[in-house]
Amino acid sequence: MMRSAALRDCVRMSCTVSSKKSTPHTTATSADIRPEMLNSSGSKLKGMSSSVMMFAAFTSGYIVRRDEGNWREFDLPASLLVNTVLIALSSAAMQWAFISARKDEITRLKIGMGLTLALGFAFLVGQFQSFGDLVDGNTYFGGADANPSGSFLYVLMGVHAFHLVTGLVFVAVVLRRALNYQVHSRAMLSIGNATLYWHFLGGLWLYLYLFLLLNH
Repeated sequence: MMRSAALRDCVRMSCTVSSKKSTPHTTATSADIRPEMLNSSGSKLKGMSSSVMMFAAFTSGYIVRRDEGNWREFDLPASLLVNTVLIALSSAAMQWAFISARKDEITRLKIGMGLTLALGFAFLVGQFQSFGDLVDGNTYFGGADANPSGSFLYVLMGVHAFHLVTGLVFVAVVLRRALNYQVHSRAMLSIGNATLYWHFLGGLWLYLYLFLLLNH
């Protein structure tokens, strides 16, 4: 009986100690989720939702205008496929950087973000090269020889390019923080938002490219 009572007392003391040890961990985890984090992510999602609605309106207008007639068919420049591959690779590099940050592999984080910037810039340059290819194929934005089909194409590519510039600035800011060792497993908010936005830009371009491929 005495042994049983002693055993119960021991178990009770162990449970009390365990609960005391676990309390700071729970409190620390809750403290990590600050209101400004939720507000930042919420604002980013709202901004991306607005962009989705805008491009949905553009592509819907494209189809409606095409069905009205006076619509010139055109061939998409081959450079657009190369650009699509570039932005897909940049998205993969960004994801690698995000995973590296979560593992505190700071060198790989920096390399991944540097590759993302380089590939994103190459995509942007390639898009401007595609504008030149369109002009060479007699597809113009405006003027006497322009057609609504070409105008829509320039608008879709141009507005996406503007979004990509904002993405490059965002990634550059986070890379600067990473160079100052301010991005790691305990500070993932900035790179998390940047990764989400960059994947959004890549997915948006993939949608536009497939849409144009099927409806040019």
